[in-house]
Amino acid sequence: MVSIRELHDQLVKKERSAVEITQAAIDRIQAIEPQLHSFLCVTAEQAMAQAEAVDAQIAAGEAVGLLAGIPIGIKDNLCTQGIPTTCASKILENFVPPYESTVTQRLKMAGSVMVGKTNLDEFAMGGSTENSAFGRTANPWDLDCVPGGSSGGSAAAVAADECTVALGSDTGGSIRQPASFCGVVGLKPTYGLVSRYGLVAFASSLDQIGPFGRSVEDVAILLEAIAGHDPKDSTSLKVEVPRYTDYLKPIKKSSRKFRIGIIKETFGEGLDSQVGTAVMAAVDQFKKLGAEVQEISCPQFRYGVPTYYIIAPSEASANLARYDGVKYGFRTPQADNLMDMYTRTRAEGFGPEVKRRIMIGTYALSAGYYDAYYLKAQKVRTLIKQDFERAFAQVDVLVCPTAPSTAFKAGDKNNDPLSMYLLDLMTIPVNLAGLPGLSLPCGFDDQGLPIGLQIIGNLLREDLVLQAAYSYEQATEWHQHRPKL
Repeated sequence: MVSIRELHDQLVKKERSAVEITQAAIDRIQAIEPQLHSFLCVTAEQAMAQAEAVDAQIAAGEAVGLLAGIPIGIKDNLCTQGIPTTCASKILENFVPPYESTVTQRLKMAGSVMVGKTNLDEFAMGGSTENSAFGRTANPWDLDCVPGGSSGGSAAAVAADECTVALGSDTGGSIRQPASFCGVVGLKPTYGLVSRYGLVAFASSLDQIGPFGRSVEDVAILLEAIAGHDPKDSTSLKVEVPRYTDYLKPIKKSSRKFRIGIIKETFGEGLDSQVGTAVMAAVDQFKKLGAEVQEISCPQFRYGVPTYYIIAPSEASANLARYDGVKYGFRTPQADNLMDMYTRTRAEGFGPEVKRRIMIGTYALSAGYYDAYYLKAQKVRTLIKQDFERAFAQVDVLVCPTAPSTAFKAGDKNNDPLSMYLLDLMTIPVNLAGLPGLSLPCGFDDQGLPIGLQIIGNLLREDLVLQAAYSYEQATEWHQHRPKL
């Protein structure tokens, strides 16, 4: 495992060139993609050109940042100018954006090297990356298992060393759950900390872009690069972005006792016993590190899933109305009239999970049901936020399992969407409240599959989340394990 900082040191000392590092990533992708299918598009030519530019800067004696020459994968729902952005959907199969998303533009400015666009559940709707119109991604730890979703391609690519870091998006756990399943670190930032301009919308009040890495430090470095106010995004927060790497220090060196809360409601029925044991062992490790640990009750936590599966599909139903075959994207070649064209285009262009969520959302927003479903869900969302507010009056961070189980076999839940939805039980409330949440490895089950620990912070307290995660990571060896792919 080579970190961003180690690669940077090799570059500036001229021990390796950016071209060599990039070529190694591309060679790795070509070698294992037939088994893994993490990428929908490999941008080898553009990547080599970006790497050559970095090498030219170094040769000229110019200073380069930490991300210069670093291979990165980009989830294929982030617009990349001149490079296809499909959202893993037939309806956008041939869409090439005329503009760049803010986050990818910032990464370009930092000199990072995009090696490709990663696979996902269609329009980020799913928890297994099986809903991609272009084929599923496999889990590097067990090719018969799913990598999680919807950012499964990004998580698998990082776990399998196809790139050093990657970007994903998280609407209800789509960064943290695949990070847990693939044994990497994944962070969903505070809502509004990272610009959503150029992110193809699923549920606008929940979506947030975030980083994947093999270590907490790599994630912190990538977050620094992409965070910050963006006038192109009306939901972007006008806040100063701290140097997150400054907070990567042991919690026992804090000026006061570091307080950690265990969310009571995340333990019990439905939680795999091996997952529960690993998470409680992590809690014990925090105690050894000097943290003060207490149990915290968040009574509304259990209502996160039903609340989310009204709000998110409702917003998706509105956002996906733009895919009508008129402006861009797929259009059915056979239609008798305009309405028939709309209907056939959507029927042929959208996959079953996307159609399911559009129908749920349209129903929840329809006359006579808006108050009974959507309005009530928004009220429960407020109660969930209030639970967190009370919790953070007592502790610095909250911990719980990232997912109730480890990765499951591909196809196991295809005919049971409700059981798939329940896998987001631990992650969804964090999105509803707009909070930062991070998943990092904390063990393995008896099948050798990774287990994730979730650390949740108050609004804009990524510093405390990263500090807790870094302290745990440095005291354990789970993050050093790599799949034998």
